Amino acid sequence: MTINSNLFTIANSGVTASNTLLSTTGRNIANVNTEGYVRETTQFIGEQHGGVGQGTTERVLSSFATNQLRRDTTNVGELTSFAQNTGNLDSILANEANSVTQGMSSLFAAIQTAADDPTNLPSRDLVIGQTTTLLGRMSGIGSYMDDLQRELNLSFDNQVQRANSLIQNIADLNESISVVSGNGQVGDPNVLMNERDLNILELAEILSIETRVSQNGTGAINVSLSSGEALIMDTGKFNILQMSSEADLNFRTLELNTEYSSTASKLNTSIHVTEENIGGALGGLFKFRNDVLEPTARELGQMALVLADNLNQQNAMGMDLDQQIGSDIIAVPEFAALNYIDNANLDSEMYGRLTPGASHQLIDSDYRITILTPPSGGTPNTFDISVDALDPDGAPTLDEFNNPITQTLTVSAEAATFTPVNGGIELEFPSGSNYVVGDRFLIQPTRNAATEITMATTRAEDLAFAAPLRAQESINNLGDAKVTATIVTNTSTVGSGQEQSAFTSTKALQTATQSPDPVLGPPTEIRFTARDAYDVLDANGATIASVTGVTSLDNLLAQAKNDGASGWPASFSALNDYPGYDVSLQGEPRANDSFFLAYNLNGITDNSNAIAMADIQSKGTIKISNNSTGQLATLHENYANMVGKVGEAAGRAQISLEAAEVMKTQSENWFDSVSGVNLDEEAANLVRFQQSYAASARIITTAQEIFDTILAAVR
Repeated sequence: MTINSNLFTIANSGVTASNTLLSTTGRNIANVNTEGYVRETTQFIGEQHGGVGQGTTERVLSSFATNQLRRDTTNVGELTSFAQNTGNLDSILANEANSVTQGMSSLFAAIQTAADDPTNLPSRDLVIGQTTTLLGRMSGIGSYMDDLQRELNLSFDNQVQRANSLIQNIADLNESISVVSGNGQVGDPNVLMNERDLNILELAEILSIETRVSQNGTGAINVSLSSGEALIMDTGKFNILQMSSEADLNFRTLELNTEYSSTASKLNTSIHVTEENIGGALGGLFKFRNDVLEPTARELGQMALVLADNLNQQNAMGMDLDQQIGSDIIAVPEFAALNYIDNANLDSEMYGRLTPGASHQLIDSDYRITILTPPSGGTPNTFDISVDALDPDGAPTLDEFNNPITQTLTVSAEAATFTPVNGGIELEFPSGSNYVVGDRFLIQPTRNAATEITMATTRAEDLAFAAPLRAQESINNLGDAKVTATIVTNTSTVGSGQEQSAFTSTKALQTATQSPDPVLGPPTEIRFTARDAYDVLDANGATIASVTGVTSLDNLLAQAKNDGASGWPASFSALNDYPGYDVSLQGEPRANDSFFLAYNLNGITDNSNAIAMADIQSKGTIKISNNSTGQLATLHENYANMVGKVGEAAGRAQISLEAAEVMKTQSENWFDSVSGVNLDEEAANLVRFQQSYAASARIITTAQEIFDTILAAVR
């Protein structure tokens, strides 16, 4: 009976084992097309009585293949979102219909044409039209980038919502797996594990993550960002939350917020996430925004402001068709500062604007202004501030020595009082005594400038193509010296403070009673007393200054001003640039030769300022680096550099994406070769396990026949 009993036991265990193997093979075959299914295998151990012991069914996984697939999935996710967005922006910038370069070329060609006949109104109208078209192109590209920013914010929301859902699923699956594995409940934890792995792989597409099996024996998997911040832990879980920035509500940042249970809710906290290492599709979106979109928007805005400032400043150096000093062609916007959300007084205001004529100092940075000392309580209030230049992602802008660009200065807090700061901008603090120490403000001079600049005039007559100063030789001159150039550097009229020039708003130069000196009027005559000496006289013939030892006939008034022995009036020198004009000669003057300076009344056929305006396109006008020396590029060079950088980024991203997709395909093949279902292999197993089942069943039959024979013999 012992032998017979062993045969039954052995056969029964064999049948059970074969049935389990058939079930495992059947699940593998049935789930060959199930996404996320991992091939299973069942292993048995022998027992002392000769039968088959308890079987263990496990998933066939390689941690190396699994981790490599996740890394490659993360890489493809990041490069896909970065390449798609960068390629879209590159297509817009490279489109001929949107070409700012073509618009600038058409504008300056129109100015050159108008310079040939400065009184021709159709030619002037063309200049106005081309300026309007160019601003429209800049505004169109700027608006497109604004739309991209809004779409990015929606994408951030969608990706974060999806990531939060996956994190929640993984945490729930961890708990379910722990319950099934720990309590021996009916259910297959392998199915739950497959679902969890699939969720983890989907999360890896959004974020760069690392996984680690929990050490508490529950089968849970801890998930963290590759930068170290935990997403799912044994004691709770983290959710990614998308938060508005500290000042700019359209500029989103990432935080991790703990989601402990109510009993541990007091431990909940928020952690800022460094976006440059976030990885995945979400990281690709942040990379596109921080490295491509935001810098490009600011560079375009910088170029728009530089163009506007240079055209305005040159137009102000001329005389228009109404014979008045030129005014602005393009309206340069002021910009309101944004309060940081933790400011003590959110009602405080601050404004900024481009310093006229200082656009060559402008860089494409934002600025954070911090109140350092309380208002003085005087009239006006004064206090100290710090001004820190920031990159688009909020990091400090560095100079050529890798030091943050910052300055500290004292400002007056009253309306209409602007304080110049580094970078070609000036700030207004109109809120008086309401500023609080520690309050911070964010100004973005170039971020939206391309969409905000507009035409200041549509009158062709307002184009100041003529020079407002006329210089001519006396008919009684005996020498052969001739006027070669009149230079106008300042046309600010009376009431402009330190910027006052000798020009007036009445189509004339100042009289002696209008000038800053109580006795002398502005220079109107240069009279040579010898070949190498001259006097500077006003309209009444009074001597303003006398210069001797002349070796050059260039900028004669500047020589008189800079020669300490000439007697140049201190009241003139006290102003920044008075009288605002100069003259140069060529040839050899003789004693008593005179050269007269006057307002260019009726000189509307003059085109000298139009020529100077056309020359703007070939001059270095825009700062292309943060170096203190300020290397300048032309407008065309700057735009070409901007488009080139975006195109290069798009090209690199596409090449990297193609390489990453190849790597992902290889890792998928590797993973499938280990964990995927091979139908040929499973078919072979099915035949083998069928045979083992039949053989074990035959043993049962044999044991029964032996048992029956023994019973018959006993009878």
